[in-house]
Amino acid sequence: MSVRLDGDAIRLDGPARVEDAEPLLALLHEGPGRTVDLDGAGPLHAAVVQVLLALRPPVRGTPADPFDARWLLPLLGPGS
Repeated sequence: MSVRLDGDAIRLDGPARVEDAEPLLALLHEGPGRTVDLDGAGPLHAAVVQVLLALRPPVRGTPADPFDARWLLPLLGPGS
């Protein structure tokens, strides 16, 4: 599993698969305002991207996957 809680941040490590979308959603609902750390993440499955786009949590870090870093990170909001 690539989704884990690290203090007040949710870390996505390595490939984020479709089955990671539900735990990500649960962690974001349990702790509104939690930051999602994308350092080392990627590629991100479309389901994970949809959760991030729908809930718009604060995002930090740069995904390891070049496509995600170039095209998806700017969609996730200011400061990404």
